[in-house]
Amino acid sequence: MYKVMLVDDERMILDGISQVVDWRSSGTELIDTARNGIEAYEKIRLNQPDIVISDICMPGLDGLGLVEKTWLNFPRIQFIMLSGYKDFDYARRAMQYGVKHYLLKPCNEIQIIEAIRELLKEREEQNERDDFVNRMKQGLKKVLPHVKEQFLKEFITNKTYGTTDVEYYQDLFELPLNSQSVRMILFQLDDTHEYEHIFALKNIAEDILQSVLLSTTIEGHLLILLPEAECVETLIQDIEMVRTTFYKFYKLDITIALSEADRMVNSRKLYREMLQCMNHRFYIGEGSLIMMHDLALQDRDVALDLNYIVDEEKFCLLVKSGNLQEVSQEVERLFSNLDEMRLEIAVTRSYVLQLYAAMIRICPPEETNSFTKGMTVLTEMETLSGLKSYVFEAANQLTAGYFNNNMNRQSSTVDKMISIIENNYGDDELSLNGVANQILYMNPDYLGKIFKKVTGSNFSLYVNQYRIQRACEYIRCGEDVRVFELADRFGFSGNSQYFSQVFKKCVGMTPTEFKKSCE
Repeated sequence: MYKVMLVDDERMILDGISQVVDWRSSGTELIDTARNGIEAYEKIRLNQPDIVISDICMPGLDGLGLVEKTWLNFPRIQFIMLSGYKDFDYARRAMQYGVKHYLLKPCNEIQIIEAIRELLKEREEQNERDDFVNRMKQGLKKVLPHVKEQFLKEFITNKTYGTTDVEYYQDLFELPLNSQSVRMILFQLDDTHEYEHIFALKNIAEDILQSVLLSTTIEGHLLILLPEAECVETLIQDIEMVRTTFYKFYKLDITIALSEADRMVNSRKLYREMLQCMNHRFYIGEGSLIMMHDLALQDRDVALDLNYIVDEEKFCLLVKSGNLQEVSQEVERLFSNLDEMRLEIAVTRSYVLQLYAAMIRICPPEETNSFTKGMTVLTEMETLSGLKSYVFEAANQLTAGYFNNNMNRQSSTVDKMISIIENNYGDDELSLNGVANQILYMNPDYLGKIFKKVTGSNFSLYVNQYRIQRACEYIRCGEDVRVFELADRFGFSGNSQYFSQVFKKCVGMTPTEFKKSCE
């Protein structure tokens, strides 16, 4: 049942209409009556009827005043106006507040019921329209987040969108997209991840940044649009909080690109700039916040020879020599040059691949296959630091192999030299040059170096020590032999004094003293 209130300052009319009209047959009930506008408004405020049937001319607050006051505070209450005058000005003023039914006194029951039924029909139609609009709003409310995401994605990738589209969607979303400068933030997870990680990152970012206008996922990145911040430093702090909060829960690091401030219609340009920033992580490294001023791109008109950055031939010689320290220094220098020059990423990668190809050429045949597979790994590396780590490990592995082979060869050569010493220690002509030139046919300087490297002693000292060792063994056997005879027998022919000096230096006493100690 709809509630009706009757208002008239004439008692007879008030009682007559109250009793004559069959309210129930019209789907209504009369809930109250009032004798003037002031009394009526108080009862309207308390009871809020659906329909008010009111006279126009009343003391205190007339019918039109009652309509105006009610319409301001209770706009859904409908009025049927009664008047003894056929005055169009009254009707026109009443129509301003949505009053469509204006009955002249005296009016009968049929006219009032007909007016009520028309009002109720209008109300039901309005209710249906309201229900339809509410359903549409609820449906839109459910899909609106998806519409917002799709709009942002389409806007930065579809060149047909323009200022008109921004104005349309800002009205739809009730967002100030075209009236202020905006910034974009691009998030990229650095490790293998699931979609749930992007979803979680989106929720964390929107919670911390708060002023997010729009967000979407595009090509595995999370893109966020927000108003230009009054303080960029504060924004950067908030972005860092997003990173640390996400890492706390998922132990995944993020690379972040922050655009410059510009209008929404230029968002495609902002997005391209952020992609440039994201590519720049090749040099800066993963887990960084990168802005346009971090990019130091340099135009280079001529291609650079690899030797300008690293001497490939020298590098291969260092590897073959087994010199781990110098190889590491050369790799460090190469990548320092590349990082400083900041060439196009493809060019930088090509230089690294050339160096790696040089290592493949000098690697042992049994390791060629595994080293060759590394070329594929290097082409998929996304950062300069990753390339450096891989090349550094490969260079060390190759150098260590050469070092071990060199040591084995050197040990074999030194073993031959020691064998020569043991067989020829009594020859006073025994020397490094003689061994090198007449027996092993090798460079004496190189031979002397590897001999000292393996034994810890130079050649001549080792020979003299070995001679004294054998002389001591001979004396211990109890042979009665003089010093000059010992000198002749053990390689000091014709120089017994020198023999005695060397003997004392090695043993701590003269040959004569040693003989007595043995007796």
